[in-house]
Amino acid sequence: MDVTRLELRTFRNHDELTVGFGSGVNFLVGPNGSGKTSVVEALHVGCTGRSFRTSTERELVRFGAGLARVEVSYRGADGEHRIVVAIQPGQGKLIRRDEVRLAALRADPATPRVCVFAPDHLELVKGPAGVRRAHLDELVMALWPARRATRMAYAKALAQRNSLLGRVRSGAASASALAAWDRELARHGIELMRHRADAIGLLAGHFTARARDLGLPAPATLAYRPRSKASDAAGLEAELNDRVGSDLERGFTTHGPHRDDVVLRAAERDLRRYGSQGQQRLGLLALLVAERDAMEDAHGALPVLLLDDVMSELDPDRRAMLLELLETAGQTLITTADSAAVPAGAVNVVELEDPEREEVG
Repeated sequence: MDVTRLELRTFRNHDELTVGFGSGVNFLVGPNGSGKTSVVEALHVGCTGRSFRTSTERELVRFGAGLARVEVSYRGADGEHRIVVAIQPGQGKLIRRDEVRLAALRADPATPRVCVFAPDHLELVKGPAGVRRAHLDELVMALWPARRATRMAYAKALAQRNSLLGRVRSGAASASALAAWDRELARHGIELMRHRADAIGLLAGHFTARARDLGLPAPATLAYRPRSKASDAAGLEAELNDRVGSDLERGFTTHGPHRDDVVLRAAERDLRRYGSQGQQRLGLLALLVAERDAMEDAHGALPVLLLDDVMSELDPDRRAMLLELLETAGQTLITTADSAAVPAGAVNVVELEDPEREEVG
C-alpha cells in the first residue's frame, strides 16, 4: 500500500503542512531546520500511532498549542483510506481510521507498515545489546502481531522475579519462592527465544543479499545470539535455578532472553566492534531494507521505507547503489539537505522552506 498524502496541524515546528507522495522513491529536500525529520516522524506517528524519536507526547505538540494532529491518506488493495491521530498531552491519543475509532495502530494489519532510518539509529549497529533486542522484539510484533503477548508476559515475569530477589536479599521472603517464578520465566522465555529466532531466520538471507547490493564486504551475515543454550522450558528453568546464588548476590536476574544479542557481520567481522562508520551505516541500511523484504514475505505487501538524512555520509557510488536498490519495489521517502543528492529526472520531489505554513507536493 502507498501513502498518498500527509497533513499536519501544530506538529513539532510545523503549524500547517500538507505533503503529497507518489509511488516509488520520494525526496523531501530542505535546509537544516526546515522540519524534514518532523515530517518523517509525523508519517511514522500516522502509521503506527507513536513516534520513533520520543515517548513524551508533549514534545510532538507545537509550542503554544494544545493539540497536534496528523492525517495520513493511503491507497490499499481495497481502495482509499484515511488515518487521523490527534495528540493532546495529558489526555492520550485519539486514533481513527475511516472515521472508526481504534485503540491502537501498531498491531493493525490494515494500516501501512513502516521501516525507518534515522542517524541516531546507528545505535542498532554500534550500541549495546539492549537496543538490538528491543528492535528485534518490535520486528517480531510487526511480523506477527499476536506474538506481542509473549514479550509482555516475559517482561512481567522478569519484573516479578527481580522484585522477589530483592525481598529474599532483605530477609522478607524465602529463596524457595523463586522456583515458581523460574518456571514462569522459563515458560515465556523459551517462547520468546523461538519468536526471535523465527524473525532472524526470515531476515538473515535478505540481509546478506541487501548488504551485497550496497557494497558491504562479503560475506555479510546476521545472527541471533541467545544467552541461553536451552532448547525447551525445562532446560531454561534449570539454567535459572543454577544461577540463583549469583542472582541473589547481584540482586537481579543475570541470565535469560533479556540478555540476548543480534550480531551483524561483514567479511566475518563484527560490525559493532570492527566496522567503520560508513560500514556501520551500510549495515543499518541493509538491515532495514531486509526488514522491508521480510515484511513483504509475511504480509504480501511492502512497508513504506523512511530514510532520514541517509545520503549525508554516503559517497556517490553508494548513493547510486542505494537508489538503484530502492527503485525496484515499494514506496520510499528520503530526506536530504543536499539537492545534489536528488538524481536528475526524479519525479517525486518536495521542497521545504518555511515551516510555519506550507502546502507542497
